[in-house]
Amino acid sequence: MHFPVMLEEAIRYLAVRPDGVFVDATAGLGGHTAAIADRLTSGMVIACDRDPESMEIARERTASRAGRIRWVLSNFSQLRPALSQMGVNRVDGLLADIGVSRLHLTTPERGFSLQADGPLDMRMNRTEGPAAADLVNFSNEKALADLIYQFGEERRSRRIARAIVRARPLRSTRHLAEVIESAVPRTGKLHPATQTFMALRIAVNNELEELDALLEAAPELVAAGGRIVVISFMSLEDRRVKQAFQGLAREGRAEILTRHVVRPTEEEVALNPASRSAKLRALEMR
Repeated sequence: MHFPVMLEEAIRYLAVRPDGVFVDATAGLGGHTAAIADRLTSGMVIACDRDPESMEIARERTASRAGRIRWVLSNFSQLRPALSQMGVNRVDGLLADIGVSRLHLTTPERGFSLQADGPLDMRMNRTEGPAAADLVNFSNEKALADLIYQFGEERRSRRIARAIVRARPLRSTRHLAEVIESAVPRTGKLHPATQTFMALRIAVNNELEELDALLEAAPELVAAGGRIVVISFMSLEDRRVKQAFQGLAREGRAEILTRHVVRPTEEEVALNPASRSAKLRALEMR
């Protein structure tokens, strides 16, 4: 089952107008997109995602609302030119849920999950760029250690990188997880490969650079009185969102609506444990 994270809070902060034009910059499986479309009459939601496989599922799930949704295959760094090609220069609100899609985590052949064996892929769009296998099998040890430390905030990165290099070639997600667990044994509930997998995913998809591109483009896309709502799951992401919002507020270009970061309710976490680390921030453009 698909649970769009912090749905009620996201829609409330986005302040959807029935005749407005809104962007769901991370359409995923279509949960947030559908909720926005349900509140529109003459308006439109532009649903964007970089994963064509997720987008196809989302299209099917939102077919009954097709007249109020336009689909755009795009990553964040190409969002502004993609909208411009549609003749859209300003929108009334933008929502971005930066979390990994449930489809990615529950489809072994996508290579995102520790829970099932699969290829070392991790690409959100499987037609673009190098996969995780390229990084773990061909990066030099220092570069690999730095990547794991920087993106995974993993203090044991050098030991892990050394073990990976010695075990090459790495053949699958399970193989990689076993190599890491042998180098840094489990000490708590978290699998010792969790942070390394996260680091590889971030690197493969250029996630932080893409987020920076979104945070730069969004204020130019959202009209005065419109809102930007971002849901993030990692401190690396939330820090960037917080700093970008504070910068816009200092410049007098926007008003921050979330004085303190908004977190999911206990009820939502009980229903969808994956939402536990979600953080929502919102602002209104002036």
